[in-house]
Amino acid sequence: MKNKPQTLVILSPGFPANEADTSCMPPQQLFVKALKEICPGLNVIVLAFQYPFTAGEYLWHGAKVIAIGGKSKSRLKRIKTWLKAWTILKKLNKEHQLIGLLSFWMGECALVGNYFAKRHKLNHYSWVLGQDARRGNKYFKWIKPKSDTLIALSDFIAKEIKKNHGVIPLQVISVGIDPLLFPEIGPKRDIDILGAGSLIPLKQYSVFVEVVSALKEFYPNIKAVLCGKGPEMDSLMAMCEAMDLKNNVSFAGELPHQNVLALMQRSKVFLHPSSYEGFGAVLSEALYAGAHVVSFCKPMNKNYRHHYVVNNKEEMSTEVLSILKNTRRDHDRVLVCPIQQIAKNMISLFVV
Repeated sequence: MKNKPQTLVILSPGFPANEADTSCMPPQQLFVKALKEICPGLNVIVLAFQYPFTAGEYLWHGAKVIAIGGKSKSRLKRIKTWLKAWTILKKLNKEHQLIGLLSFWMGECALVGNYFAKRHKLNHYSWVLGQDARRGNKYFKWIKPKSDTLIALSDFIAKEIKKNHGVIPLQVISVGIDPLLFPEIGPKRDIDILGAGSLIPLKQYSVFVEVVSALKEFYPNIKAVLCGKGPEMDSLMAMCEAMDLKNNVSFAGELPHQNVLALMQRSKVFLHPSSYEGFGAVLSEALYAGAHVVSFCKPMNKNYRHHYVVNNKEEMSTEVLSILKNTRRDHDRVLVCPIQQIAKNMISLFVV
């Protein structure tokens, strides 16, 4: 046992296919890199269930990634993926001294991780990261997690879990940012409003377009940029066409993570109209990039400087207008939490 390496196994639906794949799960990428940074002697193995789509093993910034290549949502193939994951975990448990398992999201990874940990008397935590806290998540019924096995991404998510599933997570560990990814001196703030995220109905980027349209009355040359891809792209572009915003709203598509951070440092306001948000990493990133953030969601009970929480589209337009009109506003960096501290908080649960 003494000769076996101490190892933390992370179970995730997906993980970057290589080190250049920066747009895949940026918050989770930063977290794994920070784990390796603060615990260089600890083996970190990521077991990726569905993505990358090709099965294989590779090193990613010092962490070993084992890709099962599940690739499918059909029930039969998902069960086969779970069985493969179980077999891999059995092998890892024989070859390593596992300090525990950490599952991203309360989903299939948590299901396999929970039962494997119980069978082999290992520590297992499920990190509830967003929509998995909502009512109707069948995995809560299947797993019946106890409070001390749940980690909520935010105070908001902790409340959602209690409301929807009747259990209170013992831990709240949020996302973090890596200050080293941000240049010391930012460029000119030549973007009035920036948005970034998946272009899906939940994110409500139609509100983003409507806010820009309302503000065009005061700033005819207002410049807005929307980053991301998704099924709403065509309808959003059609909205801009109908509202005569072709010269005001630019669609940047999906960009590498570093490019999104660079746009944040050029922006006066980061607008996040999502109707539901656990703790979007983009909020912390935009605040550290010096942008003023306006959103419907308040992830933590505490307030952060330069973050404005509103209740509806009209309040959102009014708040953004007030920010843009304020010629004395500053763009100081607001650090919510460095990723290194998040990694320390997490690893402390496994190492006594």
